[in-house]
Amino acid sequence: MSYFDDNSFYDDNSIHAYDEPSSGGYYPPPERTPMRSSRHTRRMNALIGILATALLIALTVGIVYVVRSYAVSIERTPSGLTLSLGAKQEPAATPETSEPSVSEPQQAASDAVSSDAQVHQSAPLGTGVTLEITDSPSSVQTRPSDEESALSLQEIYQQVIGSVVSITTATPSGTASGTGIIMSADGYVITNHHVIENAQVISVLTSDDHQYDAMLVGSDETSDIAVLKMDASGLQPAQFGDSSQLRVGDSVVAIGDPLGVQLRGTMTNGIISAINRDLTVGDRTMTLIQTNAALNNGNSGGPLINCYGQVVGINTMKMSSYYSSASIEGLGFAIPISVAKPIIDELIENGYVAGRPAIGITGETLPNTFRTYYHLPSGIYVTSVAEGSDAKAKGLSEGDVITAINDIPVTSIDELNKVKNQFVAGDTVTLTVYRGGQYYLVDIVLVDQATGK
Repeated sequence: MSYFDDNSFYDDNSIHAYDEPSSGGYYPPPERTPMRSSRHTRRMNALIGILATALLIALTVGIVYVVRSYAVSIERTPSGLTLSLGAKQEPAATPETSEPSVSEPQQAASDAVSSDAQVHQSAPLGTGVTLEITDSPSSVQTRPSDEESALSLQEIYQQVIGSVVSITTATPSGTASGTGIIMSADGYVITNHHVIENAQVISVLTSDDHQYDAMLVGSDETSDIAVLKMDASGLQPAQFGDSSQLRVGDSVVAIGDPLGVQLRGTMTNGIISAINRDLTVGDRTMTLIQTNAALNNGNSGGPLINCYGQVVGINTMKMSSYYSSASIEGLGFAIPISVAKPIIDELIENGYVAGRPAIGITGETLPNTFRTYYHLPSGIYVTSVAEGSDAKAKGLSEGDVITAINDIPVTSIDELNKVKNQFVAGDTVTLTVYRGGQYYLVDIVLVDQATGK
């Protein structure tokens, strides 16, 4: 059995059994020794831990003090390792502005580099020494050709720059800029159609910083040529050359406003890379001069010039990375001036180019989802028909779908125009038209795009 009080307990090992004497007497059990309480044990352990921590801190502080205050070294001797303790030498006093420590090689390199700098920094000012520039001879003329009558690049620029103008337009969507060529002293200017397309206001800036408002004389989207007229006189017209005489390898230069008016009057040089290059632009094919003279946005409408200072082309486009994932450079194109001349003359005479064929309708390419939903074939959805056109007289109406022209299937406006542009106004073509679940053949006389007749 065990006995308990409020503060202690007795070990069962101290409890012993006693036999009662035979005489019936009673002997009390011996006193039992209580064990130490658990609370007392925890207190003792905590005290011992605190003392051990304090001793460890004191020992650490002492070691740090000795190491910082004295020179401590350990050496190997015949009898073993020897610990020596001596006074630590303080470093020599340094100026108030201290420099970070560096290794000996770094310090040597720093001293070598900074020695001259310190001399220059401390050199006196106002010694009267100035930079002297000696007289230089005039630059050598850069000649792109060995032809006797060929001009140098410097002479070409001086001869032509007065005939190059900067064109800025205001359109419903913002502003646009390009380059133009002065054609006559009384203010006729040649440029590209896409430079002045949708323009509400046209401004022309000449090389001598005179600015003029310009009117549109005529514009032809197919050839990308436009003619403007300024109210001016005494201008310097360009000299035009025969582009049909060009050969691959001929030297040429371009002058214009790459990226806008800020860089106006920029000249770049190159060669004729190819002639009679047929390129499809939208729904039409253009026959162009190819050159590696640098062209950028803003050069459009500017001159391509031969080695005699004559304008042989109207810069119109640059091949861009649209055709490839790689960056494309050195592929510029210009309209041959011999091709442009009859169009320019007709624009000045009539304000338009006669004979451009038109069906007399407007339409749009059918999206696949639209065709699928309404069960329509691939083709051009007619949105309107021009009054007075033969298409109107033959009964074409909004909602018809043109699926072929002269039995050639067409699925887009570009494909339709590509076939149509092989004809002239007055020619007859046969359209295949889908309406109400049935196909019809309709003969249409093409009208003049400019007049609608």
